[in-house]
Amino acid sequence: MMNLIIKLLVAHVIGDFVLQPNSWVESKKNKTFKSKHLYLHGLVHFIALLVLLQFNWSYLGSIILIVVSHLIIDLVKLKLEGHVNSRVLFSLDQILHLGVIGIVVYMHTPYVIEFNKIYSTEALLFVLALLTLTFVSSIIMKIIMGKWILEEDKSEDSLESAGKYIGILERLFVFGFILLNQWSAIGLLIAAKSVFRFGDLSRAKDRKLTEYILIGTLISFGLAISIGLLYLYIVDNL
Repeated sequence: MMNLIIKLLVAHVIGDFVLQPNSWVESKKNKTFKSKHLYLHGLVHFIALLVLLQFNWSYLGSIILIVVSHLIIDLVKLKLEGHVNSRVLFSLDQILHLGVIGIVVYMHTPYVIEFNKIYSTEALLFVLALLTLTFVSSIIMKIIMGKWILEEDKSEDSLESAGKYIGILERLFVFGFILLNQWSAIGLLIAAKSVFRFGDLSRAKDRKLTEYILIGTLISFGLAISIGLLYLYIVDNL
């Protein structure tokens, strides 16, 4: 089953990302079902699937199902563009394509989704750790750092919510490094962040900004390390 899944995913990536030029995308947007590139896109998927499935004609019906459903999903996506958030639309588009792949895999190698594993203590604990690292920690950081308001915080030069997302990503990285027992990588991450913020920290008048960044960084890393160690402790004692 895994071999079939990987083959279908490789074909999907090749057809949807590797061999789909921007000119084809624009042509589909402008002409929708009248665009020849829509059907060329389907042909690329057909050939990629055929090659990766080693011209096994017993898969022909499944290949046609994947290609036809792919084109239908793409047409619906084109109709919704401008009416639905592009990130949401892209995510739904890919989820539907992967759903069709899941159906095809089930048709050839039936499998059972063990939902009881999703509700296992280990799985729920992992989800809790991720939620704490992202949403909960972000709120804690906001409450703590809200004590200080610096001029930079009001600057329009910064990307919207950039600090929040940087903090979430760095905590997820730290958590991952702890699970992999790669403590040296955490030090490398701190060093890398320091290098990127060097321009901010080196300005003569910004002693307050330097202290602000250091406090925020240390709290963020401290939360991630604490959550990571607590997670490992609980897992070891389950």
